[in-house]
Amino acid sequence: MGAVAAAMKQRGYHVSGSDANVYPPMSDFLRDQGIVLTEGYAEEHIPHDAEVVIIGNAISRGNPEAEAALDRKLLYHSLPEVLKEYFLRGKRNFVVSGTHGKTTTTSMLAWLLKRAGRDPGYLIGGLPKNLGCGAHFTDSEFNVLEGDEYDTAFFDKRSKFLHYLPECVVINNIEFDHADIYNSLDEIKLTFRRLLNIVPRRGLALINGDEPTCLEVAAAAPCPVTTVGFGENCTLRIEQVSYDCDGSSFVLDGTSYRILMTGEFNVRNAAMAAAAATFAGLTPQEIHDGLLAFEGIARRQELKGEVNGIKVIDDFAHHPTAIRLAVQSLRQRHPNARLWVLFEPRSNTTRRAVFQTELADALALADRAVVAAIPDLHKIPENDRLDPSRLSADIASRGGHGWYLQNVDEIVKKVAAEAEHGDIIAVLSNGGFDGIHQKLLDALA
Repeated sequence: MGAVAAAMKQRGYHVSGSDANVYPPMSDFLRDQGIVLTEGYAEEHIPHDAEVVIIGNAISRGNPEAEAALDRKLLYHSLPEVLKEYFLRGKRNFVVSGTHGKTTTTSMLAWLLKRAGRDPGYLIGGLPKNLGCGAHFTDSEFNVLEGDEYDTAFFDKRSKFLHYLPECVVINNIEFDHADIYNSLDEIKLTFRRLLNIVPRRGLALINGDEPTCLEVAAAAPCPVTTVGFGENCTLRIEQVSYDCDGSSFVLDGTSYRILMTGEFNVRNAAMAAAAATFAGLTPQEIHDGLLAFEGIARRQELKGEVNGIKVIDDFAHHPTAIRLAVQSLRQRHPNARLWVLFEPRSNTTRRAVFQTELADALALADRAVVAAIPDLHKIPENDRLDPSRLSADIASRGGHGWYLQNVDEIVKKVAAEAEHGDIIAVLSNGGFDGIHQKLLDALA
């Protein structure tokens, strides 16, 4: 929302906005753009001469400003609608979707195009280190967007990515997620089919050829489909993969590539980005040089500090599959280390019981696993809640070592008392986790 507000301001519109909490760095960025910000929601925050109101997907009925917009019969749009009408129409839009890997793959592709001089616009749900910000809009023919299957707004329950006018779609994987929006995997598959239905006949869908669900969804797609993966039936096959402590190498379509990240999932992300960049017209050499120069993304296995030989790493993983892949990657990068995983079940799905078993399977792969208390537990129906005590017991029953500790201070005390030289402590959360990273570093010191 902030990046689009700034882009609209730069196009000559008068822009103001409200949020529940206004804080840096976004508040400073917007004020530097001359945008008036108000904290909290009130009817009078909407200017009397407002022509259009943009309503974010976190806003629901009952919000004072949403109610005022309806009462005053103002023109209102969702953020994806604004993107479609003001930034995407007439452009070559590359939309990266899937349950996992969207942010990394989108960032890679945007960087490849930028480094090759194509000056793309981009919208990414993270902070790519090469790009410096998560959103930027240009006059280039290219846009690269992280395509989220989450709903658009309280008045539009379609997935956001259905507004993005895709010429090229990447589908990394499809699993059940967003339990607050979807009731089943079948509902999620339906929205991905709808995404493929709007790819033009001269466009392209790049599909994970190793995942049966992706192949099922793409089976009747009306657009050209290319499968990418490790399996022998894939159109573009990832081959000659090797991992070391500093990165990964692989061959795709006869060209060797290297990335400064480890893990099978990062190789797959890079292969998808390379295939999409090829469709955009980049040469193998441009792609090779761009991938080698890609520095990664904040909060994706990001080293926060090292004390007495103990590394504290931040990672965004919160879905069971993402946790499993994160553990695999950390093992490859630090093969001789003892691995701690500190997990905060914070997303709308992991706070629910739907992944009770799968979370135990994933967390048991670490040498030590600590489960934190569930934030905002009152928002989840009692009979639908994840049981963290049972989760820690299930980790132990699978041969792991698991603890359920209710607050960050307890976790820090436990880890600081038992961590040893050479340990890796991975903090997995899609939120701030009460500043646990610095608290750990302070305690270890």
